[in-house]
Amino acid sequence: MSEIKILIASPNDAQDLLSIYSYYVENTAITFEYDVPSLQEFQQRIENTLKTYPYLIAKIGDEIVGYTYASPFHARKAYSWCVETSIYVDHHYQKNGIGKKLYDALEKILKMQNITNLNACIAIPAQDNPYVDFNSVDFHHHLGYEQVGKFHQCGYKFHQWFHIMWMEKMIGEHLTNQEDMIPFSQMKEKLEFIEL
Repeated sequence: MSEIKILIASPNDAQDLLSIYSYYVENTAITFEYDVPSLQEFQQRIENTLKTYPYLIAKIGDEIVGYTYASPFHARKAYSWCVETSIYVDHHYQKNGIGKKLYDALEKILKMQNITNLNACIAIPAQDNPYVDFNSVDFHHHLGYEQVGKFHQCGYKFHQWFHIMWMEKMIGEHLTNQEDMIPFSQMKEKLEFIEL
């Protein structure tokens, strides 16, 4: 396989990202979204994320094959050093190291932003079914995330109930005088000097 390149996403990438995401909306319980967002809404999501957090894409040649981003764990100020991470890899390209490369780059930037806690909310099956499995749990565990909570039958999709598992990874030191979280929009110049 050709080299995987990690780049910062732009709203202009929305159509390609939506093509990846739509598969998961329509065919899986990996996302609890029922309807594929419009292109305009998806562009807005990218723009809004980039104000505060990284939004990254993986490319092989000219093709976008995956993406990842961070979002607020909670709106209250005291949660500023915690984020929720999300990742989607084109289902044709899974098991090729794309997810790990995306998450490694995301983590590198989040550390520079003074983020300390990464949290992942992962759907898991309440019973055997074709819509979700434990692959995402295994993936996150392999990258150092640990289970910290489980909510039972809280997501309903495809006429079935699904559990969710919260997993957590610490990437920064928790200090008495914590440095401010640096919004991603203020980091563009720094990022020019690091390799994603």
